[in-house]
Amino acid sequence: MKVSQVCQNKRSLSFEIFPPKKDTELSNIDATLEVLSELKPDFISVTFGAGGSSNCNRTIELAKKIKYEYKIEPVVHLTCLHYDKNEIDEFARVLKDEGIENILALRGDPNPNVPAKNDFRHSSDLISYLKTDNDFCFLGACYPECHPESSGVVSEIKSLKKKVDAGAEVLLSQLFFDNEIFYRFHEECKIADIDVPVIPGVMPVINAAQIKRMVSLCNASFPKRFQKIISRYEDNKDALFDAGMSYCLSQIIDLLVNDISGIHLYTMNNPLVARRICEGIKNIV
Repeated sequence: MKVSQVCQNKRSLSFEIFPPKKDTELSNIDATLEVLSELKPDFISVTFGAGGSSNCNRTIELAKKIKYEYKIEPVVHLTCLHYDKNEIDEFARVLKDEGIENILALRGDPNPNVPAKNDFRHSSDLISYLKTDNDFCFLGACYPECHPESSGVVSEIKSLKKKVDAGAEVLLSQLFFDNEIFYRFHEECKIADIDVPVIPGVMPVINAAQIKRMVSLCNASFPKRFQKIISRYEDNKDALFDAGMSYCLSQIIDLLVNDISGIHLYTMNNPLVARRICEGIKNIV
């Protein structure tokens, strides 16, 4: 089933996971998937590494597991900066052969060890190209606090509009920790006639070093309440986990009562995170 059909008709719940670095560890992901499947999510997205067929293979194998063993719709991340048209055509062929209908189209981050190619400079280029001869449902990424390379809000919204005009039917947001930022961004999308579902992405705070690295990479800001949690509990692993889960659940509840299009949770492949979130929201989604 195409994710756009679900997201247009109901408030969606979805998760993101990533393939283990080693093929031998692929079976270990079942612990997380068992928990996630209990909440019957509308889809689970699977990340994709930059460069190298092994990244693609692990992504596709995990997507197949989600679709055929757990009966949940997978969304495969597909980056394009490091691939040419022939390689993208081959990826598309494999996805179609495996019955995978949904693609999160991404440019991908520059990788100093993998040279960029010239066929696709933006995710909108990838969507436009693949839509010509394929019937995938395309999702796109969006950035409530602007992409780190963006010159500002106006440029960000213009780029997002271009992505939607190219064929993105659902937008998944980068993580953020201040819901007011997302609400402002959502309103800016409406003003720009971006009329597809804009689904907020939420990440639990459970590891101070990891979160600080993610925030620096994706340009997310620290609300004061968030800063207090980190500074108070960063040296107490168990306390930070509990406080981080509470903060994440409060974010999700606030988003839900404000009638947003859905929730997309970055699970970090942690079954404990998945379990705590599922227990906290199973009666309100």
